[in-house]
Amino acid sequence: MTVENRVPILIEEAISRVMEHKREGEKEYVSIYHCNGRYLSEDIKAIHDVPKFNRSSYDGFALRAKDTNGASYEMPVEFEIIDEIGAGQVSTKKIGEYQAIRIMTGAMLPRDADAVIMLEKTVERKKNGQTYIKIDHMLHKGENISFQGEDVKKGEVLLKKGTKINPGVVAVLATFGIEQVPVAKKPTIGLFATGTELLEVHEELEEGKIRNSNAYMILAQIERAGAVPRYFGKLPDVMEISFEAIRQKIDSVDMLITTGGVSVGDYDLLPEIYRKLGAEVLFNKIAMRPGSVTTVANLNGKLLFGLSGNPSACYVGFELFTNPIIKSLLFIENPRLPIVDAVLKENFPDANSFTRLIRSRVSIVNGKIETRTSGMDKSNIVSSLASANGLTILPGGESGYKCGDIVKVILLEEVQNQLLL
Repeated sequence: MTVENRVPILIEEAISRVMEHKREGEKEYVSIYHCNGRYLSEDIKAIHDVPKFNRSSYDGFALRAKDTNGASYEMPVEFEIIDEIGAGQVSTKKIGEYQAIRIMTGAMLPRDADAVIMLEKTVERKKNGQTYIKIDHMLHKGENISFQGEDVKKGEVLLKKGTKINPGVVAVLATFGIEQVPVAKKPTIGLFATGTELLEVHEELEEGKIRNSNAYMILAQIERAGAVPRYFGKLPDVMEISFEAIRQKIDSVDMLITTGGVSVGDYDLLPEIYRKLGAEVLFNKIAMRPGSVTTVANLNGKLLFGLSGNPSACYVGFELFTNPIIKSLLFIENPRLPIVDAVLKENFPDANSFTRLIRSRVSIVNGKIETRTSGMDKSNIVSSLASANGLTILPGGESGYKCGDIVKVILLEEVQNQLLL
C-alpha cells in the first residue's frame, strides 16, 4: 500500500471546507404531544394578541379609577357591587358612578372599567340585601390590569426557525393553538466501525482484542446532536468486504460515519475506499491533537466522515465537524458549539506545533469560568470523556501554557445551560 503524503490544514479551514457542503434540511409536522426536543423548521408568529383582551391581574373589583379620587383612610369611598365575573365569563353590565363588579384573576375587564382593586384591600358589607365595598385609597387608571397585547402583539415572531423545543416553547405553541408543529426532519446518520480487533459490547474479551466503545459513543453523540443513528456494524480489515458494505449502505442515509481505518497503516482502508467510490476528499490531515488524521470526503453531495479509531480523537472529530452539519440540517442559525473565554487551572509546559483540544471540566467559580482537564489527556483514553463538558483550545506554538492563562473553551451541550451564559 502506498503511503499518502498528507499536508495538515488548520482546524478552521477544515471546518470551513465541511460547512461549504451544508444544505437545507427537510420539514415535517409532528403532534404537539411529541414535539419536545425537536427543532422548529419555520418561524412561529402570533396569530392574535396576548392577552387577547384587557383582563384583571388579581381577584378583586373592577371600577372606574376616577371614582376613587379623594379616597383616604379617614374618608373611604363606598362602591355598590352590581355583578360578578368568573374566569371565562363576560359581564354585560354598564358600570356607573361609584359602582364596581367583582372579578376573578384573568377574567375579561368590563368595558367601562379602567382599574382593579385587589380583594384584600377592600372592606365588604351588606346593606338592604345589597353588597358594598369601602376603598380607603386612590387608584390610578390601568392599575392591576393586564392590557390586550402587552405580552405579544399579533404578527410578532415568537419563535425563530431552528429553536429547540422545550417545555416553555410548548406552552407558547399551545397558547396559539398549534397542534401540528412544523419541525426539522431528523437526518439519518449511518455508522460503521472498522477493525478486525473490535468486539461488540456483549462479547467476551479475547486476547489482543478490544471492545468497540467508539460506535456506541458516536451513536449517543448522533442522538444528542438531534439526528437518527443507524449502526451498520463492524467492518473487518478486508478491502473488498469493507468497500462493498459501505457502497451498499450509502444511499440509505443522509451522511455516513466510519471510525478507524483513516491513518496510513497497511490496515487503514478508508483512503482507498474513498478513491474507489470516486469521493472527493476535502482533507485528510488537520493540525490538531487529538484527531489529526480525521478525514472528510464528499460523494455526490453526501458527506463521509472518517473519524479516528482512538476514542478521544473520534469524539473530538465528531463534535468539530459532524455536529455542525447535523445542526445546520435542523435549521439552526449558528450550528457550531459556543466558544467562551476561561481561566486555565493547570500547567501545560510542553510546546506543541499542533493545536491541542483538551477534554475538560468547565465550571464557574466566584463568577469566573474555569477549565481543567477531566482526566488523562491521551487520544486512546476513554475515562476522561465521561466527565468532560468542554474542550479547551491550546493553539500550537513555541511555548506551553501556565495556570492562570486565559484560553478559549468549546462548550459541549450539557454545560451550556449550567453556565447560564
